[in-house]
Amino acid sequence: MFPLIILTLLLGLNCIFLGISSIIFIIFIILIDFLSLIYLAFNIYNNISLISKNISNSNFVNYNNEFSNLMFKINATKQIYNDYISSLQNIQNNELEKERLACVEILRRTVEAKDSYTRGHSDRVSKYSSLIGRKLGLYEEDIELLKIGGLFHDIGKIGIPDNILLKSEKLTDNEYNEIKNHPLIGAHILENSNIFENIIPIVLCHHEKYDGTGYPQKLKGKNIPFLARIVAIADSYDAMTSKRAYRSTLPIDIVKLELKKYSGTQFDPKIVAAFLDILENNFDEIKKIQN
Repeated sequence: MFPLIILTLLLGLNCIFLGISSIIFIIFIILIDFLSLIYLAFNIYNNISLISKNISNSNFVNYNNEFSNLMFKINATKQIYNDYISSLQNIQNNELEKERLACVEILRRTVEAKDSYTRGHSDRVSKYSSLIGRKLGLYEEDIELLKIGGLFHDIGKIGIPDNILLKSEKLTDNEYNEIKNHPLIGAHILENSNIFENIIPIVLCHHEKYDGTGYPQKLKGKNIPFLARIVAIADSYDAMTSKRAYRSTLPIDIVKLELKKYSGTQFDPKIVAAFLDILENNFDEIKKIQN
């Protein structure tokens, strides 16, 4: 507005100097003042609009703050609910684990009642297998499967007649063929139990050989489940280092030679190498298991 006032004064002075009549001068003054009022009104309108906009933005901010607080409360409630559900699931999982361990113990005692030799043998195979699994860097879930699978790898021997299973003399061909059925019997025993379904491949395949000449399915190489290949080595090692009715334990040097000899034919070479490394560098762990 200030520039318009200056302009009014300048025009007025020009009119005086040019000799324009006072009426014309007054008309100019009125016109300039009218324009000044329009300019002032326009500025006032703009200022009012700006204030309204700021007020609107302030309300929007407040709305956002209220919405954020509401969402925070909803998320906090959701978290409490999720924590509650998780705690219930943990309780349920703990109960299931107790039931699973109870089933393990029942089966263990059943096997032990059938064959007193099986108890010590299966315990050691379980521990050797777990030791090899850790050496290979397996996940704890797989270590647990090796532990349980080692305990139950011979569970099928429950179905073998005592006169064959407990015979101290050398078995006949027919008797040996009967013994060779125990992986199938073991898998059949466990097949209807969800809690043992993951160890069935170990029970079924721990007598398969890397070159495909094993039993019961004559699987070859990597077609043999990996965990079963581990248990196969642990099983053979314990058989060689345990006293039997028909022979004494083999010296550790002979055992190492046997493992090397059958690496790639009976046994997975990678697993043999890992187990030989344990025998060479961590034999104290082996002795703890044997004692």
